[in-house]
Amino acid sequence: MFIFLFLFLLIIEGLLGLYVYRQTGEISTFQIVIIIFIIYAFTFGILDFIKLDRWMRKKIGKLRGVELLTDKDYEIIEKNNNPKYIAKKYRVSSYIHLVLFITVQAILWVIGTESLAEIKMYLSDFSWLGNENAKGSPYPNDAAFAIGVIWGIVFIADFIYSWSYTLFPKK
Repeated sequence: MFIFLFLFLLIIEGLLGLYVYRQTGEISTFQIVIIIFIIYAFTFGILDFIKLDRWMRKKIGKLRGVELLTDKDYEIIEKNNNPKYIAKKYRVSSYIHLVLFITVQAILWVIGTESLAEIKMYLSDFSWLGNENAKGSPYPNDAAFAIGVIWGIVFIADFIYSWSYTLFPKK
C-alpha cells in the first residue's frame, strides 16, 4: 500500500510539473528533478521497493511471530549479502549508466553544436561548465544544459558509489 501511495504521489508531482510547464512554457530545474525521480521510481527504484518490502516483512514477521518470507526471499537476501555479487551487480549497473549517459550527452551535444571540431573544443576545455545557462556550452538550450549538468553530477556520484563495492568490498 505504501509503495502504491508513493508512486501515486510521484505521478501527482509529475502532473504538477507538467502544469507548471504549460503555464510558463519553460522547463525548470524543479521539473527536471521530478522527471528524474519518476524515471528512477519506475526503473531501478522498483528493485529498491522490493528490497524494502522484504525487509519490512522480515521485521513485521519477527514482531508478530509469523513467517512472512518465502524460501526464495531468503535466497535473494543471502545473495544480496554476498559482497562479490553486490560488486558485480553495481559494476554492471555502472556500465549501463555510463553507456546511457554518454549516448544522451552525445545526442544533446550534436544537436547543440555545428561541427565535430566544436565538440572537440568543448571536450578539451571544460570552462563552459561554470556557465549558468546554455550560452557558450555544447547544449542546444537551457533545459538541455540543466539536464546535462544535473545528470553529470548524479552520474559521477553513482559511478563512484557503484565502484566502491569493487574497490572496497565488505569482508
